[in-house]
Amino acid sequence: MKTKTVELVASPRAPHFVGDGFRVHNFIPSGFRLDMQRMTPFILLDYNATYNFPPSSKPKGVGVHPHRGFETVTIAYKGKVAHHDSSGGGGVIGEGDIQWMTAASGVLHKEYHEEEWSKKGGDFQMVQLWVNLPKKDKMSTPKYQAIKNEDIKRFTLENNGGNIEVIAGAYKDVKGVASTFTPIHMLNAKLNKNGKAEFQFPANYNTALLVVEGNIVINTTEKVPTDHLALMANDGETFEIEALDDAIVLVLSGEPINEPIEAHGPFVMNTKEELKEAFNDYNNGKFGFLEA
Repeated sequence: MKTKTVELVASPRAPHFVGDGFRVHNFIPSGFRLDMQRMTPFILLDYNATYNFPPSSKPKGVGVHPHRGFETVTIAYKGKVAHHDSSGGGGVIGEGDIQWMTAASGVLHKEYHEEEWSKKGGDFQMVQLWVNLPKKDKMSTPKYQAIKNEDIKRFTLENNGGNIEVIAGAYKDVKGVASTFTPIHMLNAKLNKNGKAEFQFPANYNTALLVVEGNIVINTTEKVPTDHLALMANDGETFEIEALDDAIVLVLSGEPINEPIEAHGPFVMNTKEELKEAFNDYNNGKFGFLEA
């Protein structure tokens, strides 16, 4: 097996607000080396690094907005989010939980700080990913996977190294609970200080590591600090991470979807004609109704 090397360590870009409830650093897309095609099937990564929201009687968040052509994955590290959609779905994403929404043919969606959490305020830390769908599945029926933290399978590392939460795909012999349309590995590596974990993915899979807490070293040489993202090269299969202190690392690896991408705002399709159709369908009320 050949070692997969680090292609790029990306610093967090200047934060911006999505609505008034999510203060995010955008890592994907953020230039030619981290664009939608380079990291496909992961076509957007917004990271709400730890940020303290003061108490608020009116929950902050993002109002009604549409999606078509992909999936959104929200991973809650700190804080709570409530969400609703035009198909009648909804719920609360608590700390450690994941909400995997397949927008596919189209939904209207809104997401806010959970009401009781909002009244108290506190530290808030989230990741939102957009996972592309292949052309054949872009117009499939929308669905949800609400994944509670207690239902996530874990692999315990040796030498008190910590554990790997397997959200999707697999780590060693532990399989993730999320179902995916294309081969995807999504893991939370929760490492104790000096803990080590080895990973193995096909060389052609696009792979990145987001350091959510702590500081790590990849392959004994490449240091990656808190709130930074390491893009791995497509030159090998295996790599190792070591935690310099207690650390949490979101590990993403997926088989590329080698199809054209035409994206505009909340729609990600394959052609400009499909984008026009998405806007027309939205404007003509075909995404349903959701009260603001």
